[in-house]
Amino acid sequence: MGKGMKAGKKPKAKQPDIQKQLRQAMQMQNEMEKVQADLVNKETTTTAGGGAVEVTVNGAKEITKLVIDKDVVDPDDVEMLQDLIIAAVNEGMRQMDAIAEEEMSKVTGGFGGLGGGLGLGF
Repeated sequence: MGKGMKAGKKPKAKQPDIQKQLRQAMQMQNEMEKVQADLVNKETTTTAGGGAVEVTVNGAKEITKLVIDKDVVDPDDVEMLQDLIIAAVNEGMRQMDAIAEEEMSKVTGGFGGLGGGLGLGF
């Protein structure tokens, strides 16, 4: 037994530096806010129907461009055109979610779910 130690007592474990952890959390939050702001400027473009419908979606999940090939416009088959638009928009949203998740994981170090509570929509 070491000098000055009483039987049954263990040395105190070093307490984590709370101030350091708070600074790190604040830094991560600032970085996440910057990534969120940068995501709004990102865009992804998807197509459906072999390119008959093209949709561009930005990081705010807004459609910024919609192109419909005139050959796909058939007044007797509006449902097909609707399906193509829905498919292209949904794929664009999925791609933007993937881009946002990838960008946020760079900040969070891959900790799952940290971006979800920040109003990022994913």
